[in-house]
This record gives sequence, structure tokens and C-alpha cells, in this order.
Amino acid sequence: MLVESPPEPRAETASAPPNRRAAIRAAGLLVSVGLLTLVALASIAIGAKELSLAQVWHGLFEVTGTYGDVVVGERISRTLLGLLAGAALGLAGAVLQALTRNPLADPGLLGINAGASASVVTAITYFGVTSLTGYVWFAFLGSAAVGALVWFLGGSRGATPVRLALAGTAISAALYGYLQAVMIMDGAALSKMRFWTVGSLASATDETIEQVLPFLVVGTVVALLLARPLNAVAMGDDTARALGANLNRTRALSMAAATVLCGAATAACGPIVFIGLMVPHVVRSFTGPDLRWILPYATVLSPVLLLGADVIGRVVARPAELQVGIVTAVLGGPVFIFLVRRRRTAQL
Repeated sequence: MLVESPPEPRAETASAPPNRRAAIRAAGLLVSVGLLTLVALASIAIGAKELSLAQVWHGLFEVTGTYGDVVVGERISRTLLGLLAGAALGLAGAVLQALTRNPLADPGLLGINAGASASVVTAITYFGVTSLTGYVWFAFLGSAAVGALVWFLGGSRGATPVRLALAGTAISAALYGYLQAVMIMDGAALSKMRFWTVGSLASATDETIEQVLPFLVVGTVVALLLARPLNAVAMGDDTARALGANLNRTRALSMAAATVLCGAATAACGPIVFIGLMVPHVVRSFTGPDLRWILPYATVLSPVLLLGADVIGRVVARPAELQVGIVTAVLGGPVFIFLVRRRRTAQL
């Protein structure tokens, strides 16, 4: 398993005066917010069902119940869920990369996605749950249970990055084995799970958003408040203690925040891969290792990637759609290979 310290800031960034660096990063964050706004508007305007700009405008501001208005209303819910889920996955990935001191870690490393998937297939097979509302709560409970189990197996108060990663990997393998076994034996579960397991925003509703929003808000606030102590933890346990950081509390809160964020996003959309891996890693390349900047950037840019992938999925297969989880996997695979090769080249 690759476990490394975060890379040092680039030479030109490190050599710039502190005030100038902060101004450049703040300006970049504003540009990122502008980019997110444009992608969100594109998500509302572009879809598998072609609408004119006049229909989109009418659906936004003069709702009368026409076909175009209904489609735009569905796209607004879909876009809002994409914004929330993307921010949650990116923020969870950034927190876990700092917690495990592994810049190639993602929420799946600690078994959170596997816990949600196993819980949903259990709900379908043994409890007869068929609604998305039921999936949300079972998926969230599964994620929370696995997060707690990983923390316990990783040593609880004596948890270390390596122990947490090993515990998460072992639990993920076991749960995915269980998941495949149940789906093979139960054809009905396989049929119902096949769309949820690839990850999609197509089933977004106002009810789903309302259910996961409180968890996402709490998880986001906790994660952003952890930026400073996580900076200390990323330097190593001895250095963190010397700086006065409470390692056990920081790790426990980080695990809780990542579990809540990833669990809620996975519950609403299904497991979506590579968002929590790619965006924090790319962000770190131009912000440096300071989590006070990495976390806000990841929160803003991750929805850009998720919504952008969703728009691509709607367009490339018209009049059908490709689920966003498929698009992110297709885009993320080559990017992940590039990142790994670049790190190997830098080490030679």
C-alpha cells in the first residue's frame, strides 16, 4: 500500500511572499466558484431531453406545469444533489488523504462505500425495501457502522494511518464478497441494485435532498474546522504532539466527518468512484499541502467534476443516459494511472 507524506509546495509558490500567496489562492477560489456556477447552469440547461433556452428560462422563472417546466424542475433537483454529493465526496477524500497521510487515498479505502452497498442489498433482499427513501437510510446506517468498525479495528484511541487503511481494506473485501454472493443468489436484488451500484443522479428528488442535507451540513462544518489540526497530523505523530495537536480527537472527528459525508452522498447517489481521489490530489498540486486551502478548493471543485461528468453522460448517449458513476470511472481510470506514473517519475 502506498503511504506517503503530502508533497511539498512548488518552488514558485513557496518562494512567493505569504500575502501574495494568500491573495492568489483566494482569487483562484473565486474563479473556481465561477466555474462551478457555469457548470451548474449547464447541468440545468443541457440534458438527454433537448430543450430550447426559452423553455429552460420559462421553467426557471415562470413555472406553469408544461413539459419543459417539469424537465427543468427535475434537472434543478438533480443539479442540487450533484452539488451536495460532489462537495461531500471531495471533502471526505481530502480529509482521508490527510488522515492516512496517503495522497492517493479515497473514501473507498476505509470501506465506507462497501458498507453502504452491502446495507442496501441486505435491505432489498431480506427486508423487501424498494424505494429510494429506504435505500438512503439503510445506506447511511451501513456506512456509519463500517466507519465505527474500522475505527475500532484500527485501534480506537491508538489508531494509526496504516491500521485504519488495513482495517478498511479488509472490511471492504469481505463486504464486497458478501455483496456479490447475495446478488448472484437473488436475481431480483441484482435487478434492483444494478443501477444504484454504478452511481447516478437521475433519481434525485427534493425529498432525498432534504433527508441527506442535515448530515452533509454537519459533516462539512466539522471537516472544515479540522483543517488546522489535520495540518499538524500530516506532519507525523511526533511533530503533531509537539505542536499541541490532540491526535486521538483529531482522528476520531476526521473519521466521523468522512463517514457522515461519504455515507450521506453514497446513500443518495450510490457509490461514485474517483471524485474523492482525483480532486484533492489535483488541488494539492497548486495549493501545496495546507489543508486550510485544500479543503475549500476540494469542496468547490469536486461538484464541478461530478456535474460535468453527469452532463457528459446525458449527451453522449442521447436519448438515453450514461450514469455518472460510469463516466467518472471512465475518466478517472486514466487520470489515476497518470497520477501514479507522475509520482513514480518524481521519485526517480
